Amino acid sequence: MENVFRYYGFSEFKKDESGAFSGEEICFSVLNEQHFLIFEKNNDNFNLYVSKFKSKKEIGVNPPEILELLVEGYDKSIPEHRIFLRKYLY
Repeated sequence: MENVFRYYGFSEFKKDESGAFSGEEICFSVLNEQHFLIFEKNNDNFNLYVSKFKSKKEIGVNPPEILELLVEGYDKSIPEHRIFLRKYLY
């Protein structure tokens, strides 16, 4: 998964203090100034979300304005999961 995070320009993981991600670690990639893709890390399981925040400084601090689960249990070997990333990032 580290290759996926680097390839798509995701941030380093940080602990979620907002409560929106059950206090798990999260990383994000910027879609535009208010929309972000977020990976939530729960042990070795990753969930992919699209979200809206007022700014990237709020990620992990305040709950998102909008949060939609795109892929539960992201697996880079499953083509449909990779398509979600490409759909939003390109």
